[in-house]
Amino acid sequence: MQLSNYGSFPMNIPVVVEDDLFLYPFMIVPIFVNDEANIKAINRAMDHNELIFIATAKVGEEENRTKESFYPVGVVGSIMRKVALPDGRVKLLFQGLARGKVLEVTQENPLVVQVDLIKSLPYEENRINAVLAILRDKIKTLSSVNPQFPPDLLRTIEENHDPHRIIDLIASTIKLRKEQAYRLFIEADAEERLLLLIDYIIEEVEALKLQKEIKSKVHNKMEQINKEYFLKEQLKQIQKELGVDNQRDEEIEEYYEKLESLKEAMPKDAYKEIKKQIDRLSRMHPDSADANLLQNYVEWMLEIPFGKISTKKLSIDEVKKQLDHDHYSLKKPKERIAEYFAVRELLSLRGKDQKDSKGTILCFFGPPGVGKTSLANSIATALKRPLVRIALGGLEDVNELRGHRRTYIGAMPGRIVQGLIDAKEMNPVMVLDEIDKVGRSHRGDPTSVLLEILDPEQNSEFRDYYANFNIDLSQVIFIATANDIGQIPAPLRDRMEFIQVSSYTPQEKLEIAKKYLLPQEMKKHGLQNAEVNLSLPALREVIEKYTREAGVRNLRRRIAQILRKCARLILQEGRDKVSITPKNLPEFLDKIVFEIDEADKKDRVGVVNGLAWTSVGGDVLKIEAVKIKGKGALQLTGSLGDVMKESAKIALSVVKVLIDEGKIRIDSSKLPKKAKSKEGEEEESNAIYNCYDLHLHVPEGATPKDGPSAGIAMASVIASILSGKKVRSSVAMTGELTLTGKVLQIGGLKEKLIAAHKAGIRRALIPKKNFERDLDEIPDEVKEALEIVPVTRIEEVLKEVLI
Repeated sequence: MQLSNYGSFPMNIPVVVEDDLFLYPFMIVPIFVNDEANIKAINRAMDHNELIFIATAKVGEEENRTKESFYPVGVVGSIMRKVALPDGRVKLLFQGLARGKVLEVTQENPLVVQVDLIKSLPYEENRINAVLAILRDKIKTLSSVNPQFPPDLLRTIEENHDPHRIIDLIASTIKLRKEQAYRLFIEADAEERLLLLIDYIIEEVEALKLQKEIKSKVHNKMEQINKEYFLKEQLKQIQKELGVDNQRDEEIEEYYEKLESLKEAMPKDAYKEIKKQIDRLSRMHPDSADANLLQNYVEWMLEIPFGKISTKKLSIDEVKKQLDHDHYSLKKPKERIAEYFAVRELLSLRGKDQKDSKGTILCFFGPPGVGKTSLANSIATALKRPLVRIALGGLEDVNELRGHRRTYIGAMPGRIVQGLIDAKEMNPVMVLDEIDKVGRSHRGDPTSVLLEILDPEQNSEFRDYYANFNIDLSQVIFIATANDIGQIPAPLRDRMEFIQVSSYTPQEKLEIAKKYLLPQEMKKHGLQNAEVNLSLPALREVIEKYTREAGVRNLRRRIAQILRKCARLILQEGRDKVSITPKNLPEFLDKIVFEIDEADKKDRVGVVNGLAWTSVGGDVLKIEAVKIKGKGALQLTGSLGDVMKESAKIALSVVKVLIDEGKIRIDSSKLPKKAKSKEGEEEESNAIYNCYDLHLHVPEGATPKDGPSAGIAMASVIASILSGKKVRSSVAMTGELTLTGKVLQIGGLKEKLIAAHKAGIRRALIPKKNFERDLDEIPDEVKEALEIVPVTRIEEVLKEVLI
C-alpha cells in the first residue's frame, strides 16, 4: 500500500495516542484502545478510508489528550481491521507506513493534526555498510546473552540492506526508554541513527551480562549456604549420636563458675550485667549473629581482674633507690616523686589507704628525650606493679578510651579497661603518654573522658560503654607525660600536678652516657667492655658536635651507630679491640651537628648575644643590626612573631628616649649634614635616629621566633649601632623590656643559661626577679662557669654591654 493513494503531505490525519513504547514503520501490530477520543478518531478513519497517526503518550499524561500530552512524532499508517472486545476495548490491526511529525492541531475532538513526513537524509552507501557490519556484530552478541531475542530477526537483518528498516526492526525488539526511543525515532540521518542504536545495544549487552553474573553469584551463594546448613545439621546429629553435643553447655557452665568466683570482688552492677548476658547467651542458637558478639563480651568482661591488687607495701626508700639507680641528676623531679609516695606510704601505714589515698595525678613535662617515660617505668619497677602505657598522641576518637557500644560492629573495650586486663591487676601504674597531643574531631574530644579518668573524685565509678557498668580506677597510679603543657586544656591541667624535667648540661649528658647509655647499648649489640674503648674526650665530642637536643635520645642513637661499626670491624677485620678517640671519631659518625655556635671572641658593633628557649632546650641568638641612610624606619627580619616585633619597636623607642635624655652619647661628627637651604645657610642636623633607617635581623631566618624575652638584647644592639660603640662578645642576656626601661622576668632560665655555658659565654645578664627566685635550679657547673649579673633597668644593661 502506497501513501500516495491517500494524497499529498502535509495533510490532516486523526490521532490515536498509544501509552506504550514507540511504534515503527513497516510493522503490522495489534493495538488495544479504550479511550473515547481515540475510538472517535478510529471510527472516522474507518468510515472515510483515511490514514491514522499513532503517537506515544508522555509519562503521566493519560486523560484529556492535547498536543502537549504526547510526543510530536509518530507513525502514519492505515487500519487493516477493527474488532470490538467484550471488556469495552477496541482491537486494531495497524499497518505502519512512514514516520511523521505534527505540524499543528486542526481539530480538538476528535483530535486531528496536520502531519508531514520525516524524510530521511541521503547517505553514503559505503559508510553505512561499514556501520551496518558493526551493528550486525553487536546484535549477534546481544542474541547470545539474551535468550528472548527472536532468532528470525538475525536472518532478516542479514538479508536486508535498508538501514532505516533495519533500525526500526531492531528498535522494536529491544527495551528502550521513551527518551532513547524518541531520540532514535526523530533522527533523519541514517548514520547517526545507526550509531545511536549501537550505543543502546552495547548498554543493554553490558546490563544483561551484569544481571547474568549477579544471578550466578547469588545462585552459587545460595547453594553454598544450603550446603553448609545441611552439613551442620548432619554434624549436629552425628555429635548427638556420639554424645559429644555438650561442648557449648560446658562453655556456658564455665562462664557461670568464673562469674561466681569473682562475685565477691566485683561491683553488684557488674555481676548483674555479666550474668544477664550469660543467660542470654545460653538461650541463643550458637549460629545466630548475636551469639558470637555476646560470647566475646562475656569473655572480655571475665578477664577484668576484679579484686586482684598488688599487695606489696609502699616503701619510699625503695622508690628513691630505684630512681637513683635508673636516672642521673633530675634532683627536683626525684624529690617530688619521693614526696608523693611518702604521703601514700604514711596513709597506708595508718590504715587509711582505701579511703584517703586518692592523691593528685603527676604529669612530667619537658623537652623530648629527657626521661619522662623512663621515670614512670622506674616507679612501676620500684612498686613491683605492672606498667601500662597508653599512647595518646593523635588520639581523636572518644571511644578509644571509653569503649565502643556493643551495637557497633567490631566493638571492644576502651584502652583503659584493656590496660587493666593486660596488667592482670586493678592497681597498675598507667602512663598516659603525650597527653598534650590529644586531638579533637567530629568523633568527640578525648580530653573530656580524661577529665573523668584523672579526677580522684570521679574515677572510682568510671563507666566503659562496652562494659556497661562502673569500674573502679581509684587504685590506679596515673602518670602523664607532655612536652608543652600549654596545649593541655585548662580543666585537665587543673587535675594534675606538673613536675618539670629540664634539659641536661653537657656534663650531665657525659655522666648519663658513661653510666647508663654506653653499658646498655654495649649489651644490646653483644659487645664486651674489653672489645670497645670509647674515650671520654671522644664521648664529649659526640655530645657537643654530633647531637642537638635537650635530652639524650639522639646521643643514644649516636652511641649505637658507633657500636654497630665496632661490631662490623670486629667481625670483618678480626680486630680484638676497637678504640674511638676524637681523632678517628669522624670514621664512625657521618654528619657533624653543632649544637650551639661558640661565642665570637672579637667585640663588634651591632651584634649582641641573646638567650632563647626552644622545645629542644636553650639557644644563643646573635641579634644583628645595621644602619642605612634614611628617615628613621625600622625593618625586622628573621621569621619573628608579633610579640617579638613589638619588643623591637619598644626597644627602639626606649633607645630614642635615652639618646634624647643624653644617657647615650652620640658623636656629633658622625651625624650626616642636611642639604643647605635656599638662603645658603646650613640647616641644623637632626637626631641620629631620624637620619638612618635601621635593619634588625635575628638568624636563623628559617626558624620561627617569638616572645618578649629578647627585649633588652634588641635595645642593646640598637644602642650599639646608633652610638657606634662595640658590644662585649663575652656577654649574653635575656629579659623583657618595658617602655619605661624596666627589665621584667622571663621563663626557661635554666635552659638559657645552659646554652650560654655551652657557647662559652662568660657573663650573663638576667632580670633581678629571676636572679632571686630561680637561681637555685641552675646546675652548679653552670653557676661556676658563668658570672650571672642581675639587672633591673636598661641603663644597667647598656653599662655592662657597651664598650
